[in-house]
Amino acid sequence: QVQLVESGGGLVQTGGSLRLSCAPSGSISSINAIGWYRQAPGKQRELVATITGGVSIRYADPVKGRFTISRDNAKNTVHLQMNSLKPEDTAVYYCNAVLRATASMRLTNYWGQGTQVTVSS
Repeated sequence: QVQLVESGGGLVQTGGSLRLSCAPSGSISSINAIGWYRQAPGKQRELVATITGGVSIRYADPVKGRFTISRDNAKNTVHLQMNSLKPEDTAVYYCNAVLRATASMRLTNYWGQGTQVTVSS
């Protein structure tokens, strides 16, 4: 069974940096898209950054120029480098992947368990 394993996150001061990582566990055939969403208290989950087809990158406007998403294809791992963090970046960050597990070969949407990012002012 495939799961998305997240690492990183934590507490940082305004202007600081954090790095999130996510990797699928289990046997993967292919990844169509992988990236990060976030959800702040009382708000809807929103896109942060995604990589589609291994080359097409999309960022949400609030994080452009501050966050960088990258993918290690050999390890099926995605990283989110977050710089110049602001209090409004405080949220639970969720890894998301649309992928085919070797066992099923069906294109399926997966979510990680979420990791807390807190930016203090």
